Amino acid sequence: MLETIIHRGPDQTGEYIDNNIALGFRRLSIIGLDNGLQPIFNEDKNLVLVFNGEIYNYKELRYELINRGHIFTTTTDSEVLIHCYEEFGESMLKKLRGMFSFVIYNKYDNSIFAARDHFGIKPLYYYLTDDNGLLFGSEIKSFLKHPNFKKEINKEALKPYLTFQYSVLEETFFKGVFKLNPGHYLKFKDGKLTTKEYWDIDFRQEIISLNKSVEKIEKVVKESVEVHKDSEVPVGAFLSGGVDSSYIAACLLPQKSFSVGFEQDKFNESSLAKELSDSLGIENIQKVVTADECFENISKIQYHMDEPQSNPSSLPLYFLSELAREHVTVVLSGEGADEIFGGYEWYDDDDRLKKYKKIPYKFRNIAAKVAGKLPNFKGRTTIIRGGSKVEDYFIGQALIFEENEAKKILNPEYTNSKSIKEITGPIYNKVKYKDDIAKKQYLDLKLWLQGDILLKADKMSMAHSLELRVPFLDKEVMKVGESIPTRYKVNDVTTKVALREAAKKNLPEEWAKREKKGFPVPIRLWLKEEKYYNIVKEAFSSDYASEFFKTKDLIKLLDNHYNNKVNNARKVYTIYVFLVWYKRFFIEAI
Repeated sequence: MLETIIHRGPDQTGEYIDNNIALGFRRLSIIGLDNGLQPIFNEDKNLVLVFNGEIYNYKELRYELINRGHIFTTTTDSEVLIHCYEEFGESMLKKLRGMFSFVIYNKYDNSIFAARDHFGIKPLYYYLTDDNGLLFGSEIKSFLKHPNFKKEINKEALKPYLTFQYSVLEETFFKGVFKLNPGHYLKFKDGKLTTKEYWDIDFRQEIISLNKSVEKIEKVVKESVEVHKDSEVPVGAFLSGGVDSSYIAACLLPQKSFSVGFEQDKFNESSLAKELSDSLGIENIQKVVTADECFENISKIQYHMDEPQSNPSSLPLYFLSELAREHVTVVLSGEGADEIFGGYEWYDDDDRLKKYKKIPYKFRNIAAKVAGKLPNFKGRTTIIRGGSKVEDYFIGQALIFEENEAKKILNPEYTNSKSIKEITGPIYNKVKYKDDIAKKQYLDLKLWLQGDILLKADKMSMAHSLELRVPFLDKEVMKVGESIPTRYKVNDVTTKVALREAAKKNLPEEWAKREKKGFPVPIRLWLKEEKYYNIVKEAFSSDYASEFFKTKDLIKLLDNHYNNKVNNARKVYTIYVFLVWYKRFFIEAI
């Protein structure tokens, strides 16, 4: 099991084994280089900890615990965690600032206490065995090596994946393997497992000016970057042409920044990253990624991802992490700013929708219900959004297949799973009295951020033994984000209104104004090339594809795209990624 995740910690390995438990640990040395090996113990060695991540306020907590009589033998944040639990129990979680998943074993009563950080930056999976045992770890693939693990696909995971592009259920694509949700802890004793939420987001807008909002953002972001750069090994920054990573790089001012792009002109922002790096006095190291490299590594990428995930930006992120690891062990990146400060275009209505909303709601509502039952046509999205509540149409930043479309291409045994509304409904219920933009932000923070953005950030960086830190996703930054009025997030002119104003104090104005592009990948163009068309067609025509899909429908999707009839790139790629993942984990030996 430890050998399977050696990429997460190539520097050292540690074990603790007794009659009740076996704890394994892989170490990537960053803080406490000489004395940070885990598992780690409290003074009487009755509590044992394994921990993945960083606690950014560990020095203050260590001082407090020493004053309370605790004795430390290392300088690590790991040891702070175990003494925190010893002193405060479950309430320790209210004190932590960082990214983490950790497990503490209590020898006194043979119990487990485990927790995951506020946003889900670090993963934690668990599985209950038939003999009332518990497996847990940072990656599912390590479970495959355990004799009590039964590898079986979760048939309920596929249909929602086709809509969301990532594994959206609490139970993963591996039957019986669950994700511990962000902001939750887990307790396990005598074969019984319980989970509980310890933290949640609450958008409580304050009545403050734009200038005050900007001042608060600037102060908290700088402070967050300051604590996130704590390391005994080199720290760099990922840098695209966007405002988020640029803001972080400008606050950090590392020696080196890293950027990747593609051969196609519209899919390469590395010249912008180089220009900004030069103005900040930072060395910018770049790589151009080819289509061949991407297709050759998709299987490896999905292996590291553990579950199928078809966000194309996973491809450049994999190569960007590989590039950075040649120079540094830690990088800072800009994830989270869009969700917290309102960065996505879909958070606001476009001009066409604003005009449409001048029609009385009762007529728009009738039109939306009719349009929802019809095949796609130009203007359909506007009609549905204009006559519906946010809860009825917004599922986050990706919508690949409509629910009915997904059902049509799947074999019947893979269509029995939660509906989209059953997935999003409980989340929306928690913010039913908030404004529409806050509702969208909350849903993205709960689903899209942890299921897509942070999952690929962790898995692609750790595939190369690189620690990726995200200063925007800090509970102190979130407190400020919760307080900013909606009108200072999104207005008629732009997104991230207040954040961009704060960024102007650290960046050239044109960078602060730059529109969001994400991480553009030319999948659409590649699938029109015969070489890659044939690679995908072979997968779509395979015997294992027919286990899940009506393969004639898959070929039609692919052919229509290849022949320029319709842009099916994201649909084709989402199916292809699932088949690549399935082949790697269930057909090939791993």
